[in-house]
Amino acid sequence: IAEWIGRARERDFRGAWEILTRHNPFPAIAGRICHHPCETACNRTSVDGALAICRLERFVGDRALAEGWAFAPPAAERSERVAVVGGGPAGLSAAYQLRRMGYAVTLVESRAALGGLMRHGIPSYRLARDVLDGEIARIVALGVDVRCGEALAGPGDLARLREQYAAVFVATGAQRQKRLPVLDYSAPWVLDGADYLARANAGAAPPLGRRVVVIGGGSAALDVARSARRAGHDVTVLCLEAVAQMPAQSDEVAEAREEGIAFVDGAMLASAAPRPGGGVDLTCVRVRFVPGAVRGQFTVTQLPGTAFTLAADAVVPSIGQDPDLAPFGDALGADGALLAVDRAQATGAQRVFAGGDVASMARFVTEAIGMGKRAAQAIDRLLSARAEDPPPRWDEPVVPLAAIATYYHPAQARAAERRRDVGERLDSDAEVQLGIDVEEALAETTRCYSCGTCIHCDNCVIYCPDLAVKPANGGYVVLGDYCKGCGICVVECPTGSMKMVEEQR
Repeated sequence: IAEWIGRARERDFRGAWEILTRHNPFPAIAGRICHHPCETACNRTSVDGALAICRLERFVGDRALAEGWAFAPPAAERSERVAVVGGGPAGLSAAYQLRRMGYAVTLVESRAALGGLMRHGIPSYRLARDVLDGEIARIVALGVDVRCGEALAGPGDLARLREQYAAVFVATGAQRQKRLPVLDYSAPWVLDGADYLARANAGAAPPLGRRVVVIGGGSAALDVARSARRAGHDVTVLCLEAVAQMPAQSDEVAEAREEGIAFVDGAMLASAAPRPGGGVDLTCVRVRFVPGAVRGQFTVTQLPGTAFTLAADAVVPSIGQDPDLAPFGDALGADGALLAVDRAQATGAQRVFAGGDVASMARFVTEAIGMGKRAAQAIDRLLSARAEDPPPRWDEPVVPLAAIATYYHPAQARAAERRRDVGERLDSDAEVQLGIDVEEALAETTRCYSCGTCIHCDNCVIYCPDLAVKPANGGYVVLGDYCKGCGICVVECPTGSMKMVEEQR
């Protein structure tokens, strides 16, 4: 992060984009929808506000689309062919990385267009379709063979792919809606959240009546609620969690409230009874929600004497999805409702890898992108006969705030967030969150502490009282014959790039 932000600070936006896309081919997409855990971890958080990394990434990604920057073709072509099943973020990421390595990649997608969750699950007011299409097209332009409308129907299809290709990456997502036992899903007033979103995103939102209750507390439930609000419905969100515990991003909750969506939090549906004149009465009860140690696990305790009723014309449950493992038969091992994979995304079947929602409960687009990259690297090690090589490390050393000489970084406010006016939002599918301009982006880059990344400021040379540090080969060396170990160079390093370690007593 510090490396590409440093390039952007020098106005080398193309260089910043090239560094970003080593890992993630979707900076403009991620800059809009990422849950940005990097900002939570930012050392500046406890000083004057975390760096706006997500919006900086969006700026660089948008710049690339506007300028028409393309990925460089592979340096050399490989003879091996790899199949990728699923054209969502994990599959597209794997296809991109493999193609950049020179492999011939065939991408098989069951739907008519690529994008997976990004297209069918995320509304255009969060992710503009020209942005989605532009970043996908750039991957396909690398020479990926795309076959849309071809589903993996059964174990025989997987067996044929394994025969025809040197390796297979499975990223078929999670399409099976989890169901509430107290709801009659055959009733005309019940509609699955994923079904509603897919239809709404395609411009054909089904009529639901005036009052809609959406059940769920995640981002998908918020997407359903906000899409229904744009379709003219009065929307209430019913969720087990307290608002502060909801897995949806806080920005989404705030924007939903601005748009007139009501929240009934800390409550669950107990029963549903259709009304003679139409609609349904939902009997609910207040609960105490305690999250578990693993995402998706929790404990709910009903609070006696807290029952209440919500009147609705339609109910749209959006409480999560599970993958459909039936097409794989017994060929791939399962871990509960998921495909079982190791740290390199390898399944129990030889030369078959898996990632994204079919193999993980980390239901974030950026997590899926990372899984696609990990799988591509593992496939490359396998097909290059380098299976004995240790897999790349995914954990980086943490640079604590105490290691940063913060007095070299003056206080500076984080870039202001801008959103489209509420009235304008509800009248269109235009993006709610607005980007930053070049001057705002440059100002934000100057806030970066460049944690752990040398910026060649020469402080270590200037402050050393013994002239024991000198520039060399684009970096610095410490002359052991002169260094007394006073540590002044470490203290005066503005980025925490230097540390002093005791070697022997």
